[in-house]
Amino acid sequence: KVDAHEISEDTVNKLKDYLADNNLNNVKVRINQYSPGSEWGRLFNNKEVGAGWRYTFGIFANLFYTILPQRFFGGDNYNPYTNTINIYSDLAAIVRHEGGHAKDFAKVEYKGTYAAIYIIPFVPLHHEAEATSDALSYMKNRQQVADQKDGYKVLYPAYCTYIGGGASGFVPPPASYIVQALAVIPGHIVGRHKASQLEDIKNTEKENNDRK
Repeated sequence: KVDAHEISEDTVNKLKDYLADNNLNNVKVRINQYSPGSEWGRLFNNKEVGAGWRYTFGIFANLFYTILPQRFFGGDNYNPYTNTINIYSDLAAIVRHEGGHAKDFAKVEYKGTYAAIYIIPFVPLHHEAEATSDALSYMKNRQQVADQKDGYKVLYPAYCTYIGGGASGFVPPPASYIVQALAVIPGHIVGRHKASQLEDIKNTEKENNDRK
């Protein structure tokens, strides 16, 4: 369901609920949509990000969005310079993760600086940890076990790609590609282990209820 470009109403509603529960009312959500004109307008009008950052890093981000349309290539993301969530995957864990980025940025005073430092190696680990942790906590608090399991299986490996990306910058190709690939493996192992623990908990609860 990752980058499926076919998003169910259930997934959309779960993102709506997440945004509403966190009072993120000014976030624009684009579901499998390519709208460069509107995004350039949002960039110029987003006064929550300093003009210096919007007209440098923000323009670069929008050029990337315009020239390489994710409507074709995929890649769910949150653009802090336009305050827009772009969704191409039909997984509640992923859309809430992107919502987690919006929530994280909403708490920050200097949003442009916070967005710009993302390019520094290993700094994205903080941003991604905030979004992943919030998404998983949200699903746990609402006892949405199936979505939480998907989150562990998808978000943990995805997080490890940022570890591999940071580490790969210190070695030349092709070794850098090997580092990135190897970094994902622990994420899959840990994520699937965490997901299996949820299954065990669910089964134990069912057995206890059956006894009653």
